Amino acid sequence: MCLALAARDLPCELVCLADRELLKARASALNLRLTLRAYDGEPPAAATGPHRAGTLTIAHQPLAAPSVPGRPDPANAPYVLGLLDRALRMTVAGEFDAIVTAPVHKAIINQAGIAFSGHTEYLAERTRSTHPVMLLAAGELRVALATTHLPLRAVADALSIESLLETAVILERALRDWWAIGEPRIAVCGLNPHAGEGGYLGDEELRIIDPAIARMRSAGIRASGPIPADTVFVPQVLERYDAVLAMYHDQGLPVVKHAGFDSAVNVTLGLPVLRTSPDHGTALDLAGTGRADPGSLIAAVLLAAQLAAQRS
Repeated sequence: MCLALAARDLPCELVCLADRELLKARASALNLRLTLRAYDGEPPAAATGPHRAGTLTIAHQPLAAPSVPGRPDPANAPYVLGLLDRALRMTVAGEFDAIVTAPVHKAIINQAGIAFSGHTEYLAERTRSTHPVMLLAAGELRVALATTHLPLRAVADALSIESLLETAVILERALRDWWAIGEPRIAVCGLNPHAGEGGYLGDEELRIIDPAIARMRSAGIRASGPIPADTVFVPQVLERYDAVLAMYHDQGLPVVKHAGFDSAVNVTLGLPVLRTSPDHGTALDLAGTGRADPGSLIAAVLLAAQLAAQRS
């Protein structure tokens, strides 16, 4: 995927944190003409302008164990997390403007004995951010999540008036600061079918979501709802809003991925750094074949560049 990304012109500087020899071997196996450049943070080695096709600037970090395409090794799990830590340090220090993460295999990291539920939670822990918010964007469609990687049975217990208010505050600030939307309009989903039918299909709307929306409005946030999730994504309804706040992972993300699987981007809000990523997983069956579609990774880089420029 990173090699496919390197084959395109991009409107930003691009530095890949990876094992140089691994990328060199993969490029050779795929018959890709690629000039690899070393990055050490100092000119002229550092990237100094927009990325040009056929080149790749690499901040080298050696693998812990040899890599076989499509067969992730738990021995490399600390290496993967080490790359994330290094990217964080460099971005917090101002050396980079944004982090774009590639997909990781969560199960392999857990098999290595490291508790890992996803990039969002890991980056939040590392930056001591208490309330990260996952947002998926596909063009003008933006869907934020009130909860992230939780079993469905745990979602209702994870919702609270305070957490929904904090999520909305972070979302509204990002829409203003990163997307330059002056008066963001947020649609808040209900949790239950038909938004609870007045309490007959669940009372979370009455106990939690309604009061949270009232608090949002008192804070000056233009929030509406709770709106049934099977209604809010109807185009005539969706066009009234700049973002949707969904209650759980599979309530909002299927719609985004249907709208633009090859162009959707995951953005983590609530961190001290800007981080984007593709909206999909590792596709191990395509690893090393050169057939993986880099569309979502390219979109993640382009959106990171756009948001970083807007924020600066």
